[in-house]
Amino acid sequence: MKATTVTGPLAHHGEGPVWNPQRGVLHWVDMLAGGVLTSDPSFEKVDRTEVGEVAAVVRPVRDGGLVVAVERGFALIPPDSDRPERLPEVWSDPSVRMNEGGCDPQGRFYVGSMAYGATPDRGRLFRLDPDGSVSVVLEPVTISNGLNWSLDGETVYYIDTPTGRVDAFDFDSGAGEFLNRRPLIEIDSEHGSPDGMAIDADGRLWVALWGGSAVHCYSTNGTLEEVVELPVRQVTACAFGGDALDTLYITTSRDGLSDPEADAGALYAVTPGVTGVPVLPFAGLTGRE
Repeated sequence: MKATTVTGPLAHHGEGPVWNPQRGVLHWVDMLAGGVLTSDPSFEKVDRTEVGEVAAVVRPVRDGGLVVAVERGFALIPPDSDRPERLPEVWSDPSVRMNEGGCDPQGRFYVGSMAYGATPDRGRLFRLDPDGSVSVVLEPVTISNGLNWSLDGETVYYIDTPTGRVDAFDFDSGAGEFLNRRPLIEIDSEHGSPDGMAIDADGRLWVALWGGSAVHCYSTNGTLEEVVELPVRQVTACAFGGDALDTLYITTSRDGLSDPEADAGALYAVTPGVTGVPVLPFAGLTGRE
């Protein structure tokens, strides 16, 4: 399969697409420019909301609005607003930033961090609970990336990019903890490095390959089953969207390229013949006025 562009190169470092069924729109981020991008499936008009230095990952909130991981913590964008409300910073070290993440079936928001220079073992995986507390779920990590839950919610899939793997954990849904880590999918470096990840209605994992000009679809026993080709190298993340969740949207980046392809930073799409599953939203913060 070959993906085609649906926007121009709007992002310097496009990342984290997510379909918002409440509004019938796709969100994605221009991560290192601090922008949240939003459009309906026509992509005739793309809105941009600035949230600060970094917009790492965005998710819908169950009762409306959005939650965003920003450079060193989290922010909420209320319904019908474009002004982010920042929560207290999680750390103060300016050399470390948030990167990728997602929500569990219980509505908790997990986001991993990384050093700006990708220094090994400088990152952690954090969890934002509905009561506003923040906990460390996994450490150390280097480039915390793709994160998805199995269809039954009992397994969590996770990518720390330099490992070249998708790992699986048993998920303790009561405590929000990851247990019993084991390698699930090994990706040869000649195919690129695993980045963001989506899951389809059959439980298969669609993995964006940084430096690999592709998205690979794997069964949960590690078998490569589908390949989506792109004409740009730095493929960052993917998500199923559209009202029927039958379109795979794919973000790309031109960050760090001395000779970026013309459409690096564009949003791409393909119809792969399968559907995704609805996004897991953030439960929202309790006890707020």
